[in-house]
Amino acid sequence: MSSPDIAGILDKSKELDQLRKEQEEVLVEINKMHKKLQATPEVVEKPGDNSLAKLKTLYVHAKELSKMKRSIVSNLLLSQLDALLPSGPPGQPRRRMEGNEQKRKRMKSDSDISRMSPSMRSQLELFASLKGEQVAARVMVTQEDAEKKEWLVVKVLHFDKETRELEVLDEEPGDDEEGGGQRKYKLPMTAIIPFPKRTDLSSAQDFPTGRHVLAVYPGTTALYKATVVNGHRKRKTDEYLLEFDDDEEDGALPQRVVPFHKVVALPDGHRQ
Repeated sequence: MSSPDIAGILDKSKELDQLRKEQEEVLVEINKMHKKLQATPEVVEKPGDNSLAKLKTLYVHAKELSKMKRSIVSNLLLSQLDALLPSGPPGQPRRRMEGNEQKRKRMKSDSDISRMSPSMRSQLELFASLKGEQVAARVMVTQEDAEKKEWLVVKVLHFDKETRELEVLDEEPGDDEEGGGQRKYKLPMTAIIPFPKRTDLSSAQDFPTGRHVLAVYPGTTALYKATVVNGHRKRKTDEYLLEFDDDEEDGALPQRVVPFHKVVALPDGHRQ
């Protein structure tokens, strides 16, 4: 293995590390924007506010950084390493190399997590703890309309820290023409909202009267936009009194009672 070859690999490794650091900084800024908009969602309605435009720019930047990282790894580093590694005899030596590769991948994943910002690390730990729990998920229900997505209650089966994707199960059998069985989805973290713990009332946000929220419509596993009529703390109960959009009956919006653990903050740019 020549020195120029090693130097080239090291240069690409440094470039990859720099991209990773820049990506983490962008993710920190995205999290800050999410917290700001969750705390004061009404700010986007103010004239001249560019919060959503800024958030979109951050997401585009993060996507481009991810593409650049993937390009360096798949198109450059792997091909350079393949060219330098001896082919070797088939059989046992190759199996040892493959085992070592899996070990290196695990070590790299653990190392990446340890170098993350505390907020990103805690977010990954939160999602890893959701296995077996019910969460709110934005999923594409029909293949015919890829743009139409709905918020549903699903169960988390697995969280992949490396890809940052969750495998979830819609436990409610469908009623469409494609069989109507339970469905599994693979979704990014951004498509998931954890519910408050039903055994811990203090884990729920105290949404004030008039605040728009996302809540499970009584008797269903679907979530819709609603307005808080009375908060659970004000009523001294573990339930919210809500008015759901487009839920009109006899010219008025009926007030529905919803448990606190089925109510979450309305996501940024909500559409349904």
